[in-house]
Amino acid sequence: MFEGLSGKLQTVFRKLRGEGTLTEANIREGLREIRLALLEADVNFQVVKDLVARVQERALGEEVLRSLSPGQQFVKVVRDALEETLASERAALKFPSRFPAALMLVGLQGSGKTSTAGKLGARLKGNGRNPLLVPCDVYRPAAIDQLRTVAAGAGLAFHEPGGERDPLRIARGAMQAAAQTGYDIAVIDTAGRLHIDAPLMEELQRLNEALQPFEVLYVADAMTGQDAVRSAGEFHRQLPLSGVILTKLDGDARGGAALSIKVVTGLAIKFVGTGEKVSDLEPFHPERMASRILGMGDVLSLIEKAEAAFDAGEAVQLQRKMEHGEGLSLEDFRDQLRKVRKMGPLGQLLEMIPGLGGKLPTDVDDSQLKRIEAILDSMTVAERRDHSLLGGSRKKRIARGSGTSVQDVNRLLKQFVQMRRMMKTVAASGRRGARGLPAPFRR
Repeated sequence: MFEGLSGKLQTVFRKLRGEGTLTEANIREGLREIRLALLEADVNFQVVKDLVARVQERALGEEVLRSLSPGQQFVKVVRDALEETLASERAALKFPSRFPAALMLVGLQGSGKTSTAGKLGARLKGNGRNPLLVPCDVYRPAAIDQLRTVAAGAGLAFHEPGGERDPLRIARGAMQAAAQTGYDIAVIDTAGRLHIDAPLMEELQRLNEALQPFEVLYVADAMTGQDAVRSAGEFHRQLPLSGVILTKLDGDARGGAALSIKVVTGLAIKFVGTGEKVSDLEPFHPERMASRILGMGDVLSLIEKAEAAFDAGEAVQLQRKMEHGEGLSLEDFRDQLRKVRKMGPLGQLLEMIPGLGGKLPTDVDDSQLKRIEAILDSMTVAERRDHSLLGGSRKKRIARGSGTSVQDVNRLLKQFVQMRRMMKTVAASGRRGARGLPAPFRR
Protein backbone atom coordinates (compact mmCIF):
# COMPACT_ATOMS: atom_id res chain seq x y z
CA MET A 1 0.00 0.00 0.00
CA PHE A 2 1.03 3.64 -0.57
CA GLU A 3 3.90 2.56 -2.85
CA GLY A 4 3.59 5.56 -5.17
CA LEU A 5 3.27 8.15 -2.39
CA SER A 6 6.02 6.54 -0.32
CA GLY A 7 8.42 6.45 -3.27
CA LYS A 8 7.88 10.14 -4.11
CA LEU A 9 8.32 11.23 -0.50
CA GLN A 10 11.52 9.21 -0.25
CA THR A 11 12.83 11.00 -3.35
CA VAL A 12 12.14 14.38 -1.72
CA PHE A 13 13.88 13.34 1.50
CA ARG A 14 16.95 12.00 -0.33
CA LYS A 15 17.26 15.26 -2.25
CA LEU A 16 17.07 17.33 0.95
CA ARG A 17 19.56 15.09 2.78
CA GLY A 18 21.98 15.68 -0.09
CA GLU A 19 21.96 19.40 0.60
CA GLY A 20 24.79 20.66 2.81
CA THR A 21 22.37 22.82 4.76
CA LEU A 22 18.64 23.40 4.65
CA THR A 23 17.51 26.83 3.55
CA GLU A 24 14.09 28.36 3.13
CA ALA A 25 14.48 27.94 -0.64
CA ASN A 26 15.18 24.19 -0.69
CA ILE A 27 12.60 23.53 2.07
CA ARG A 28 9.92 25.35 0.04
CA GLU A 29 10.93 23.34 -3.05
CA GLY A 30 10.65 20.12 -1.05
CA LEU A 31 7.25 21.16 0.29
CA ARG A 32 6.04 21.87 -3.24
CA GLU A 33 6.98 18.32 -4.28
CA ILE A 34 5.34 16.88 -1.16
CA ARG A 35 2.16 18.83 -1.98
CA LEU A 36 2.12 17.41 -5.52
CA ALA A 37 2.77 13.87 -4.26
CA LEU A 38 -0.14 14.09 -1.80
CA LEU A 39 -2.53 15.49 -4.41
CA GLU A 40 -1.53 12.73 -6.87
CA ALA A 41 -2.26 10.20 -4.09
CA ASP A 42 -5.85 11.54 -4.09
CA VAL A 43 -5.59 13.22 -0.70
CA ASN A 44 -8.29 15.83 -0.08
CA PHE A 45 -7.12 19.32 -1.16
CA GLN A 46 -7.91 20.99 2.19
CA VAL A 47 -6.11 18.19 4.06
CA VAL A 48 -3.04 18.69 1.85
CA LYS A 49 -3.15 22.44 2.38
CA ASP A 50 -3.37 22.14 6.18
CA LEU A 51 -0.71 19.40 6.41
CA VAL A 52 1.81 21.27 4.25
CA ALA A 53 1.19 24.49 6.19
CA ARG A 54 1.88 22.66 9.45
CA VAL A 55 5.10 21.15 8.07
CA GLN A 56 6.22 24.49 6.65
CA GLU A 57 5.73 26.32 9.95
CA ARG A 58 7.83 23.79 11.83
CA ALA A 59 10.42 23.14 9.11
CA LEU A 60 11.26 26.82 8.77
CA GLY A 61 11.79 27.14 12.50
CA GLU A 62 15.18 27.48 14.17
CA GLU A 63 15.09 23.86 15.42
CA VAL A 64 15.32 22.42 11.90
CA LEU A 65 17.37 25.07 10.12
CA ARG A 66 20.08 25.13 12.82
CA SER A 67 20.01 21.37 13.51
CA LEU A 68 23.15 19.23 13.19
CA SER A 69 21.13 16.84 11.00
CA PRO A 70 18.57 19.09 9.29
CA GLY A 71 17.54 16.44 6.75
CA GLN A 72 16.57 13.99 9.50
CA GLN A 73 14.81 16.76 11.42
CA PHE A 74 12.75 17.59 8.34
CA VAL A 75 11.68 13.94 7.97
CA LYS A 76 10.65 13.94 11.65
CA VAL A 77 8.56 17.08 11.12
CA VAL A 78 6.73 15.45 8.18
CA ARG A 79 6.17 12.25 10.16
CA ASP A 80 4.78 14.16 13.15
CA ALA A 81 2.41 16.09 10.87
CA LEU A 82 1.19 12.87 9.24
CA GLU A 83 0.58 11.30 12.66
CA GLU A 84 -1.46 14.31 13.75
CA THR A 85 -3.49 14.15 10.54
CA LEU A 86 -4.26 10.45 11.05
CA ALA A 87 -4.54 10.48 14.84
CA SER A 88 -7.68 9.78 16.86
CA GLU A 89 -8.28 9.21 20.55
CA ARG A 90 -11.41 7.15 19.84
CA ALA A 91 -9.89 4.41 17.74
CA ALA A 92 -10.71 1.41 19.98
CA LEU A 93 -14.14 -0.25 20.05
CA LYS A 94 -16.24 1.02 22.96
CA PHE A 95 -18.05 -1.97 24.42
CA PRO A 96 -21.28 -1.45 26.37
CA SER A 97 -21.93 -2.62 29.92
CA ARG A 98 -24.96 -4.73 28.95
CA PHE A 99 -25.10 -7.64 26.51
CA PRO A 100 -26.13 -8.84 24.01
CA ALA A 101 -25.37 -5.73 22.01
CA ALA A 102 -25.39 -4.93 18.31
CA LEU A 103 -22.57 -3.67 16.09
CA MET A 104 -23.69 -2.43 12.66
CA LEU A 105 -21.59 -2.42 9.51
CA VAL A 106 -22.83 0.02 6.86
CA GLY A 107 -21.54 1.22 3.52
CA LEU A 108 -21.99 1.12 -0.23
CA GLN A 109 -22.29 -2.12 -2.18
CA GLY A 110 -18.92 -3.68 -2.99
CA SER A 111 -17.03 -2.04 -0.14
CA GLY A 112 -16.40 -5.40 1.54
CA LYS A 113 -18.94 -5.36 4.39
CA THR A 114 -19.66 -9.10 4.33
CA SER A 115 -16.04 -10.26 4.38
CA THR A 116 -15.29 -7.56 6.97
CA ALA A 117 -18.08 -8.95 9.16
CA GLY A 118 -16.26 -12.29 9.23
CA LYS A 119 -12.87 -10.70 9.92
CA LEU A 120 -14.27 -8.50 12.70
CA GLY A 121 -16.15 -11.45 14.20
CA ALA A 122 -12.93 -13.51 14.22
CA ARG A 123 -11.08 -10.65 15.94
CA LEU A 124 -13.84 -10.32 18.54
CA LYS A 125 -13.76 -14.07 19.16
CA GLY A 126 -9.98 -13.99 19.54
CA ASN A 127 -10.42 -11.31 22.21
CA GLY A 128 -12.77 -13.45 24.30
CA ARG A 129 -16.10 -12.31 22.84
CA ASN A 130 -18.84 -14.60 21.53
CA PRO A 131 -20.06 -12.97 18.29
CA LEU A 132 -23.05 -13.86 16.12
CA LEU A 133 -23.08 -12.86 12.44
CA VAL A 134 -26.46 -11.54 11.31
CA PRO A 135 -27.43 -11.25 7.59
CA CYS A 136 -29.58 -8.16 6.99
CA ASP A 137 -28.78 -7.74 3.29
CA VAL A 138 -31.87 -9.31 1.72
CA TYR A 139 -31.51 -7.63 -1.69
CA ARG A 140 -28.15 -8.63 -3.13
CA PRO A 141 -28.32 -12.12 -4.69
CA ALA A 142 -26.66 -14.76 -2.50
CA ALA A 143 -25.67 -12.18 0.15
CA ILE A 144 -27.08 -14.36 2.94
CA ASP A 145 -25.31 -17.44 1.57
CA GLN A 146 -22.08 -15.48 1.33
CA LEU A 147 -22.21 -14.44 4.98
CA ARG A 148 -23.09 -18.02 5.96
CA THR A 149 -19.98 -19.24 4.09
CA VAL A 150 -17.81 -16.51 5.64
CA ALA A 151 -19.05 -17.48 9.13
CA ALA A 152 -18.33 -21.17 8.53
CA GLY A 153 -14.83 -20.41 7.24
CA ALA A 154 -14.05 -18.27 10.29
CA GLY A 155 -15.59 -20.74 12.79
CA LEU A 156 -18.28 -18.22 13.81
CA ALA A 157 -21.96 -18.56 14.66
CA PHE A 158 -24.47 -17.50 12.01
CA HIS A 159 -28.07 -16.44 12.58
CA GLU A 160 -30.33 -18.33 10.18
CA PRO A 161 -33.12 -16.02 8.94
CA GLY A 162 -35.18 -18.90 7.57
CA GLY A 163 -37.77 -17.55 5.16
CA GLU A 164 -37.75 -14.08 6.72
CA ARG A 165 -36.86 -11.27 4.33
CA ASP A 166 -37.50 -8.18 6.42
CA PRO A 167 -34.15 -6.81 7.71
CA LEU A 168 -35.66 -5.36 10.89
CA ARG A 169 -37.40 -8.60 11.87
CA ILE A 170 -34.21 -10.58 11.08
CA ALA A 171 -32.18 -8.29 13.34
CA ARG A 172 -34.72 -8.41 16.19
CA GLY A 173 -34.90 -12.20 15.93
CA ALA A 174 -31.10 -12.37 16.06
CA MET A 175 -30.98 -10.25 19.23
CA GLN A 176 -33.56 -12.52 20.90
CA ALA A 177 -31.60 -15.62 19.85
CA ALA A 178 -28.36 -14.08 21.14
CA ALA A 179 -29.95 -13.39 24.54
CA GLN A 180 -31.16 -16.98 24.79
CA THR A 181 -27.99 -18.71 23.58
CA GLY A 182 -25.25 -16.57 25.16
CA TYR A 183 -23.88 -14.62 22.21
CA ASP A 184 -22.77 -11.19 23.38
CA ILE A 185 -22.09 -9.27 20.13
CA ALA A 186 -24.41 -9.37 17.10
CA VAL A 187 -22.44 -8.22 14.04
CA ILE A 188 -25.10 -6.84 11.67
CA ASP A 189 -24.20 -7.06 7.96
CA THR A 190 -26.50 -4.48 6.36
CA ALA A 191 -27.49 -3.89 2.74
CA GLY A 192 -25.67 -1.49 0.47
CA ARG A 193 -26.34 0.23 -2.83
CA LEU A 194 -24.19 1.34 -5.73
CA HIS A 195 -24.97 4.87 -4.59
CA ILE A 196 -26.71 6.49 -1.61
CA ASP A 197 -30.50 6.64 -1.88
CA ALA A 198 -33.41 7.45 0.44
CA PRO A 199 -34.80 3.86 0.88
CA LEU A 200 -31.35 2.59 1.95
CA MET A 201 -30.85 5.34 4.51
CA GLU A 202 -34.38 4.95 5.88
CA GLU A 203 -33.82 1.21 6.38
CA LEU A 204 -30.51 1.80 8.15
CA GLN A 205 -32.09 4.46 10.35
CA ARG A 206 -34.87 2.02 11.38
CA LEU A 207 -32.27 -0.64 12.21
CA ASN A 208 -30.26 1.88 14.23
CA GLU A 209 -33.33 3.03 16.22
CA ALA A 210 -34.47 -0.54 16.93
CA LEU A 211 -31.08 -2.06 17.82
CA GLN A 212 -29.34 0.91 19.47
CA PRO A 213 -25.92 -0.46 18.38
CA PHE A 214 -22.89 0.42 20.47
CA GLU A 215 -20.89 0.94 17.23
CA VAL A 216 -22.01 1.91 13.73
CA LEU A 217 -18.95 1.42 11.53
CA TYR A 218 -18.73 2.66 7.97
CA VAL A 219 -16.89 0.20 5.71
CA ALA A 220 -15.03 2.15 3.02
CA ASP A 221 -13.20 0.78 -0.02
CA ALA A 222 -9.80 2.52 0.00
CA MET A 223 -9.50 1.88 -3.75
CA THR A 224 -12.23 4.47 -4.42
CA GLY A 225 -10.19 7.33 -2.91
CA GLN A 226 -12.12 10.55 -2.36
CA ASP A 227 -15.42 8.87 -3.31
CA ALA A 228 -15.07 6.85 -0.10
CA VAL A 229 -14.55 10.08 1.87
CA ARG A 230 -17.59 11.78 0.34
CA SER A 231 -19.80 8.72 0.91
CA ALA A 232 -18.66 8.44 4.52
CA GLY A 233 -19.56 12.09 5.06
CA GLU A 234 -23.05 11.57 3.61
CA PHE A 235 -23.66 8.45 5.71
CA HIS A 236 -22.47 10.33 8.78
CA ARG A 237 -24.97 13.14 8.14
CA GLN A 238 -27.83 10.64 8.29
CA LEU A 239 -26.51 8.03 10.75
CA PRO A 240 -24.57 8.31 14.03
CA LEU A 241 -21.41 6.68 12.68
CA SER A 242 -18.78 5.89 15.32
CA GLY A 243 -15.85 5.01 13.09
CA VAL A 244 -14.51 3.71 9.80
CA ILE A 245 -13.04 0.43 8.57
CA LEU A 246 -10.86 0.90 5.47
CA THR A 247 -10.74 -2.19 3.23
CA LYS A 248 -8.50 -3.26 0.34
CA LEU A 249 -5.38 -1.47 1.53
CA ASP A 250 -3.44 -4.42 0.10
CA GLY A 251 -4.34 -3.29 -3.41
CA ASP A 252 -2.97 -0.38 -5.40
CA ALA A 253 -4.75 2.14 -3.20
CA ARG A 254 -3.12 5.53 -3.52
CA GLY A 255 -3.67 6.30 0.17
CA GLY A 256 -5.83 9.38 -0.23
CA ALA A 257 -8.81 7.96 1.67
CA ALA A 258 -6.68 6.95 4.66
CA LEU A 259 -5.15 10.41 4.92
CA SER A 260 -8.38 12.33 4.29
CA ILE A 261 -11.29 10.52 5.89
CA LYS A 262 -10.54 11.34 9.52
CA VAL A 263 -10.00 15.05 8.90
CA VAL A 264 -12.94 15.54 6.49
CA THR A 265 -15.53 13.50 8.44
CA GLY A 266 -14.14 13.64 11.98
CA LEU A 267 -14.53 9.85 12.15
CA ALA A 268 -11.81 7.64 13.59
CA ILE A 269 -10.32 4.88 11.43
CA LYS A 270 -10.67 1.85 13.71
CA PHE A 271 -9.48 -1.02 11.49
CA VAL A 272 -7.86 -1.58 8.10
CA GLY A 273 -8.30 -4.61 5.86
CA THR A 274 -5.02 -5.79 4.37
CA GLY A 275 -5.89 -9.01 2.54
CA GLU A 276 -8.39 -11.77 1.85
CA LYS A 277 -7.71 -13.98 4.87
CA VAL A 278 -9.96 -13.82 7.92
CA SER A 279 -6.94 -12.66 9.95
CA ASP A 280 -6.25 -9.73 7.59
CA LEU A 281 -7.95 -7.05 9.69
CA GLU A 282 -5.61 -4.87 11.76
CA PRO A 283 -6.28 -2.15 14.33
CA PHE A 284 -5.39 1.23 12.88
CA HIS A 285 -2.29 2.81 14.45
CA PRO A 286 -1.66 6.36 13.15
CA GLU A 287 2.03 6.39 14.08
CA ARG A 288 2.65 3.05 12.35
CA MET A 289 0.76 4.10 9.23
CA ALA A 290 2.75 7.35 9.08
CA SER A 291 6.01 5.35 9.27
CA ARG A 292 4.86 3.06 6.45
CA ILE A 293 3.88 6.01 4.26
CA LEU A 294 7.34 7.52 4.76
CA GLY A 295 9.06 4.20 3.96
CA MET A 296 10.30 3.75 7.54
CA GLY A 297 8.73 0.32 7.99
CA ASP A 298 6.49 -0.90 10.77
CA VAL A 299 8.49 -3.07 13.13
CA LEU A 300 5.81 -3.22 15.86
CA SER A 301 3.19 -4.65 13.50
CA LEU A 302 5.75 -7.13 12.16
CA ILE A 303 6.55 -8.28 15.72
CA GLU A 304 2.85 -8.66 16.53
CA LYS A 305 2.32 -10.81 13.43
CA ALA A 306 5.35 -12.95 14.37
CA GLU A 307 4.13 -13.38 17.96
CA ALA A 308 0.74 -14.53 16.68
CA ALA A 309 2.28 -17.03 14.24
CA PHE A 310 5.22 -18.44 16.21
CA ASP A 311 5.16 -20.40 19.45
CA ALA A 312 7.79 -19.38 22.01
CA GLY A 313 8.25 -22.99 23.19
CA GLU A 314 8.97 -24.21 19.66
CA ALA A 315 11.52 -21.42 19.20
CA VAL A 316 13.35 -22.49 22.37
CA GLN A 317 13.41 -26.13 21.19
CA LEU A 318 14.87 -25.12 17.81
CA GLN A 319 17.52 -23.02 19.54
CA ARG A 320 18.51 -25.94 21.79
CA LYS A 321 18.76 -28.27 18.79
CA MET A 322 21.16 -25.90 17.06
CA GLU A 323 23.17 -25.30 20.24
CA HIS A 324 23.65 -29.07 20.66
CA GLY A 325 24.83 -29.46 17.09
CA GLU A 326 21.76 -31.28 15.80
CA GLY A 327 20.90 -28.56 13.32
CA LEU A 328 17.68 -27.69 11.59
CA SER A 329 15.88 -30.45 9.69
CA LEU A 330 13.77 -30.02 6.58
CA GLU A 331 10.78 -30.92 8.79
CA ASP A 332 11.59 -27.96 11.05
CA PHE A 333 12.16 -25.76 8.01
CA ARG A 334 8.75 -26.64 6.53
CA ASP A 335 6.98 -25.90 9.83
CA GLN A 336 8.66 -22.49 10.12
CA LEU A 337 7.95 -21.70 6.45
CA ARG A 338 4.24 -22.33 7.01
CA LYS A 339 4.27 -19.97 9.98
CA VAL A 340 5.92 -17.25 7.89
CA ARG A 341 3.22 -17.64 5.24
CA LYS A 342 0.55 -17.35 7.96
CA MET A 343 1.89 -13.90 8.80
CA GLY A 344 0.70 -12.58 5.43
CA PRO A 345 1.92 -11.92 1.88
CA LEU A 346 5.70 -11.64 1.60
CA GLY A 347 5.49 -8.19 0.00
CA GLN A 348 3.52 -6.81 2.96
CA LEU A 349 6.00 -8.25 5.45
CA LEU A 350 8.97 -6.75 3.59
CA GLU A 351 7.27 -3.33 3.57
CA MET A 352 7.32 -3.40 7.38
CA ILE A 353 11.12 -3.69 7.51
CA PRO A 354 12.75 -0.25 7.97
CA GLY A 355 14.79 0.87 4.99
CA LEU A 356 12.96 -1.19 2.38
CA GLY A 357 10.20 1.33 1.72
CA GLY A 358 10.15 2.31 -1.93
CA LYS A 359 13.02 -0.11 -2.74
CA LEU A 360 11.01 -3.30 -3.25
CA PRO A 361 10.50 -4.84 -6.69
CA THR A 362 6.90 -4.55 -7.86
CA ASP A 363 6.58 -8.30 -8.46
CA VAL A 364 7.29 -9.55 -4.92
CA ASP A 365 4.93 -12.47 -4.33
CA ASP A 366 4.66 -15.79 -2.55
CA SER A 367 5.15 -18.04 -5.60
CA GLN A 368 8.69 -19.02 -4.59
CA LEU A 369 7.60 -19.91 -1.05
CA LYS A 370 4.71 -21.97 -2.44
CA ARG A 371 7.13 -23.84 -4.73
CA ILE A 372 9.46 -24.60 -1.81
CA GLU A 373 6.57 -25.82 0.33
CA ALA A 374 5.35 -28.05 -2.51
CA ILE A 375 8.80 -29.67 -2.76
CA LEU A 376 8.92 -30.25 1.01
CA ASP A 377 5.38 -31.67 1.03
CA SER A 378 6.37 -34.18 -1.66
CA MET A 379 9.03 -35.67 0.63
CA THR A 380 8.33 -38.40 3.17
CA VAL A 381 8.65 -37.64 6.88
CA ALA A 382 11.86 -39.70 6.99
CA GLU A 383 13.35 -37.71 4.10
CA ARG A 384 12.53 -34.38 5.73
CA ARG A 385 14.11 -35.52 8.99
CA ASP A 386 17.25 -36.83 7.24
CA HIS A 387 17.99 -35.14 3.93
CA SER A 388 20.99 -37.42 3.32
CA LEU A 389 18.45 -40.07 2.18
CA LEU A 390 17.67 -38.01 -0.92
CA GLY A 391 19.35 -39.80 -3.82
CA GLY A 392 18.72 -39.35 -7.53
CA SER A 393 15.56 -41.51 -7.81
CA ARG A 394 13.98 -39.90 -4.77
CA LYS A 395 14.68 -36.41 -6.12
CA LYS A 396 12.96 -37.34 -9.41
CA ARG A 397 9.91 -38.59 -7.48
CA ILE A 398 9.80 -35.38 -5.40
CA ALA A 399 10.12 -33.22 -8.54
CA ARG A 400 7.22 -35.05 -10.22
CA GLY A 401 5.08 -34.82 -7.08
CA SER A 402 5.67 -31.10 -6.63
CA GLY A 403 5.41 -30.08 -10.28
CA THR A 404 9.01 -28.82 -10.27
CA SER A 405 12.33 -30.01 -11.69
CA VAL A 406 15.19 -31.98 -10.18
CA GLN A 407 17.25 -28.78 -10.52
CA ASP A 408 14.71 -26.99 -8.27
CA VAL A 409 15.01 -29.77 -5.68
CA ASN A 410 18.82 -29.64 -5.78
CA ARG A 411 18.79 -25.84 -5.48
CA LEU A 412 16.57 -26.03 -2.39
CA LEU A 413 18.79 -28.68 -0.77
CA LYS A 414 21.94 -26.67 -1.47
CA GLN A 415 20.43 -23.50 0.03
CA PHE A 416 19.16 -25.46 3.02
CA VAL A 417 22.58 -27.01 3.73
CA GLN A 418 24.23 -23.57 3.54
CA MET A 419 21.64 -22.06 5.87
CA ARG A 420 21.97 -24.99 8.30
CA ARG A 421 25.76 -24.62 8.37
CA MET A 422 25.48 -20.87 8.99
CA MET A 423 22.96 -21.32 11.82
CA LYS A 424 25.17 -23.91 13.53
CA THR A 425 28.14 -21.53 13.27
CA VAL A 426 26.11 -18.70 14.81
CA ALA A 427 24.92 -20.98 17.63
CA ALA A 428 28.50 -22.14 18.30
CA SER A 429 29.84 -18.60 18.43
CA GLY A 430 27.04 -17.71 20.85
CA ARG A 431 28.13 -20.55 23.17
CA ARG A 432 31.77 -19.43 23.01
CA GLY A 433 30.80 -15.86 23.84
CA ALA A 434 28.66 -17.01 26.76
CA ARG A 435 31.61 -18.82 28.40
CA GLY A 436 33.28 -15.48 29.05
CA LEU A 437 30.22 -14.02 30.74
CA PRO A 438 29.69 -13.94 34.52
CA ALA A 439 27.60 -16.89 35.73
CA PRO A 440 24.29 -14.97 36.11
CA PHE A 441 24.36 -14.05 32.38
CA ARG A 442 25.01 -17.55 31.05
CA ARG A 443 22.11 -19.66 29.82
